[in-house]
This record gives sequence, structure tokens and C-alpha cells, in this order.
Amino acid sequence: MTTTDAADAPDWEKRFRAPRVSLPDWAEDAPDRSLFVSNATGTYELYAWDRASGRQRQVTDRPNGTTDGVLTPDGEAVWWFSDTDGDEFGVWMRQPFGGGEDEPAAPGLAPSYPAGLAIGRDGSAVIGRSTDEDGTTVHLVRAPGAEPVEIYRHRESAGVGDLSHDGTLIALEHTEHGDAMHSALRVVRPDGSTVAELDDTEGGTKELGLSVLGFAPVAGDTRLLVGHQRRGRWEPMIWDPVAGTETPLPIDLPGDVGAEWYPDGSALLVEHEFEARSELWRYEPGAAAPVRVETPAGTVSGATARPDGTVEYLWSSAAQPPVVRSTSGAVVLDPPGAKAPPSVAVEDAWVEGPGGRIHALVQKPATGEGPFPTIFEIHGGPTWHDSDAFASGPAAWVDHGFAVVRVNYRGSTGYGRAWTDALKHRVGLIELEDIAAVREWSVKSGLADPERLVLAGGSWGGYLTLLGLGTQPGAWALGLAAVPVADYVTAYHDEMEALKAMDRTLLGGTPEEVPERFEASSPLTYVDAVRAPVYISAGVNDPRCPIRQVENYVDRLAARGAVHEVYRYDAGHGSLVVEERIKQVRLELEFALKHLGGGAVQGA
Repeated sequence: MTTTDAADAPDWEKRFRAPRVSLPDWAEDAPDRSLFVSNATGTYELYAWDRASGRQRQVTDRPNGTTDGVLTPDGEAVWWFSDTDGDEFGVWMRQPFGGGEDEPAAPGLAPSYPAGLAIGRDGSAVIGRSTDEDGTTVHLVRAPGAEPVEIYRHRESAGVGDLSHDGTLIALEHTEHGDAMHSALRVVRPDGSTVAELDDTEGGTKELGLSVLGFAPVAGDTRLLVGHQRRGRWEPMIWDPVAGTETPLPIDLPGDVGAEWYPDGSALLVEHEFEARSELWRYEPGAAAPVRVETPAGTVSGATARPDGTVEYLWSSAAQPPVVRSTSGAVVLDPPGAKAPPSVAVEDAWVEGPGGRIHALVQKPATGEGPFPTIFEIHGGPTWHDSDAFASGPAAWVDHGFAVVRVNYRGSTGYGRAWTDALKHRVGLIELEDIAAVREWSVKSGLADPERLVLAGGSWGGYLTLLGLGTQPGAWALGLAAVPVADYVTAYHDEMEALKAMDRTLLGGTPEEVPERFEASSPLTYVDAVRAPVYISAGVNDPRCPIRQVENYVDRLAARGAVHEVYRYDAGHGSLVVEERIKQVRLELEFALKHLGGGAVQGA
């Protein structure tokens, strides 16, 4: 697209094309060296940034993009994960920070799905791997190019959490108890011997999880910051696996609370999520309470404390595009090029549902009055949540006269452990009960036109879309499903091993052990009841929602002449190419407007 064409493009396309940057990560012992992700070339890739000189350079350049990378503590090298066209199966590569040839970072390890990475100050690395054949393995590579040594193996899912400052302790998250939603922790030495265990699941009989937040960044300090759910939500505590002590923290904030260390280990940077917004706090161990770090209302998508005590954070709201800011008042990293046009703010809706109050976020066109054609844009995960953050996709629908409703159904994070854990065994059906309650509210309130209701989403949201079209066939005028689970049994057999473990947890076993649950939760079971036109997009290399199970569903639609369209693209679980993302949104808009009326797609 030429510069003139870009300037004349509609706002919804400009939002996708506007240059964006992630929150820069920085090398622990060389804080002027940073790594970030940007779409500056039209594809999301990794960039190195020398803050002292201001020099930036592109580290990776691949047709389908790259987003997984980390700096070594000394800032001398970038590790990045190399898969094939988005299939998430590959190896770690290593490139000098200043530029040069890529080389395999651990040449003795065969390709796998990644399961965590921690790099030591002595040049060692702890690499987590997952394969269908071996389950999870963890390997220690003592120096670049050295022979990997296996220090952990288990069939259930696990991952590398962190490596202590001096490299003598390794924190692992594991689900050996069989509950993939609630991890236990184990700290081991480089030889694999166990130092200590922390398990809140009581062998899988109790549904409480733990997560690794990071070792104290100080030499000789064995304290580990961990997340726990003992009070019904995520919050941090300090565990010293060597001393055997646990220190609760008096951070009494509603919602979920995470944290990371300040670089000198003197305080914690607390990230607080509550009712689809987030904020930052500083807490000094031993203090009576945290102190607020001022940020604008909206969503902080990531934050880090710098050695000088300032905090850098990535912020946005539904109305305002993302920006990397500092508590010093400066914009930290401002990419060149046209800025994304703003969108409209979200409004909160609270709806009584069968499992309690449901929180939904609503955006309405700036002009006109309802009822509007309305798209229910359902988030993936399922353990995730929609927030008051900038999103180009929903903004495109608002530009075309649609109201957008996003539902934080049971299973969503940010509303307490009971809300997140509620979807077990009746998978998909519980979430759809909440979506149905919000749908009914949207019509009764005058927001939504009952004849022009669209159910849409990607990944788990795509799954819920197909399941909803079949189980609630009279409720929806149209469905748009991106990278969905469509045939749950086939998806289970074809997906990556870590997701098999999650499905066994959600449904209580394998398709052979609980066939009735898989059948009840599979969109394929209800495909013959689908009455609404349905549009499906799928990545042919997707390891999470594999293509074969999508084709099974499409074949059933085609066999009975159901109205549908399918778009297949050469990538994995979504695309990192900007023009591909725009194409996919345009195709969805065209499909919806063709079947619902409402004119042409802007810029098409």
C-alpha cells in the first residue's frame, strides 16, 4: 500500500497499521539494552534497542513474524524462538545484541513446543520443552553450545519459572497431580535434586494454584515471589524454599494481584486487576500497606521497575491507543509514523446470571440511537478476560454501526478463583448461559436489535461461537468463528500436549474416559441444528485448534447445504502480519453486512 493509499484508508484499517511497540524488556546487568516487539515493517518482529546511543535494529525477519524473545542478563545476546509458519514447534536461536548471524542456542535439543526459559549470568540456560512423545522435559545447558542435561521429566504439563540470581536454584511449575489449571511449585538445584516443594492442591484434591513470579534479584537471596489463591483470588507472597518460610503480604486489594521485584529487591511492583481495569502499586516488605503508583484509568498491559526506581508501563483504554509511559512523565518509546485513530469508550454492564453477576463491556456507535446491530465478541482463553483496553477489531465494528458487547463469562480471570474455576465438566455450556443472560439484557435494554445479533470470537471464543450457534440456534442471526475448536474429540487428539492436559482437567478425563462430556461440549454434536450463516477462519498450521477438526465441522455444514464460508490461511493460531489481520476483519465485515444488511465495508 502506498503512502497516499494509507492516508486515505478508513480509520479501522489505520488502527491496525499504526506502528505499535510492546513494553521493552531490559537486560538485568545491562539495563541500557532492551528488547521489544513492533509491527513497524507490517509484521510483528523483535527489535533491539540500545538506550544509551538510541540505536534500534530489527533482530528477526520472518514471513509470519516473531514475538518470543529474551535478552541474556549481560545484554550481549538475544534468544528468540524459531518455529515454522506459526506452528509453535521449534528451537531457540541466539543472535548477538549488536547484530550478526543466528545460531542454535541449544543445538543438542530437538524441536519442541516451548515450556519456559531462564538464562543465567554464567551463560547457562534452563530450557523447558514439551512434545507429544515425552510430555514435559527440562534441560540445563551450562554454556552456549554445550550438551544439554535433562533435569526433569513428566508426562503432565510443567514449565520453567525462574532461575535464582546466582544460578543455584531453579523454580518449576508442574501439574504432576493431574490438574492443569492449578500448578504446584518445585525448586531444584542444577543437578535436578529437589530443594523444596510447595503444593496447594493437596495432591489434586484441592483446587488452589500457585505461580512463579520471580526470585529476588540479589546475589545470595533465596526468596521467591509466588502467586497463590489461598484467599479466593490471585495474590503474591514471599516463599524462601531454603529457609522454609512463607511470608504473606498485606496487599488487601479487590480482584487479582500480581507483582514483580524492583531491581534492588527492596520493594515489589504490584499489578492490580479489578473489574476490567488495572493499576499499579509499590509495596515494601514489612510495610502496612502498598502505595499507589499513579497511572491513567484504563488497562496496564505490562509494567517494569527500572534501576533508578521509575516505572515503565504499557497503557491503553478502549478509546485511546497504547503507549509506553514512565512515571517520570515521559513517553518511553514512541514509534514513528501515523498514530492510531481513537475509538469510543466502553460502558460497564452488570447482569444477573445463573452463576452470579456477569460483567460485560459495551461500546456503541458515536452517532445514532439503538437498537443497534450488535456483535457479541467473545474472548478466548477461556481463563482470560476482556478489559478496558484498546482493540482494533471491536473498534472496526463500531465504525460500521455495530454495538459491541464483550462478556467476562464464568471461566474469566479477574473476578476471583470461584468464577474462573466454575466451568469444569459442563465446558462451553456454562459460558453460554452467561452470554445468553447478557444477550437477553442487551435486547431488553434497547441496545441490541434482536434480529441482528452476531456471535463471534477467536480461539475459545470461536469455540463458544460454534457451540452457541448449535445449542442456541434461534438466538443468533450470524456467527463468526476464528481458529475455533469445532470437533472436540478430534481437536483433543491433534492438539499440543499441554492443551490435552488442560482438556482432561476441564472435562475430567480423555474422550475415551468421559465420552458423554466431550459429546455434550462439542460443536460438532449440534452442527445439524445450526440455522444462522456461519463464517469460519482457520490457520492451517494451528497446533491449538488444529485444521483437521475444523474441516470435519465444515464438511458437515456443506453436506446439508448450510450457509457458510471458510477462509484458510498459511499461519498458526492467528497471524502476526498486519495486512493479513486487516484482510480477515474485512472478510468478516463483508460476510456480516451481506447477510444482515447495512451497506458496504469502509475502504473495501
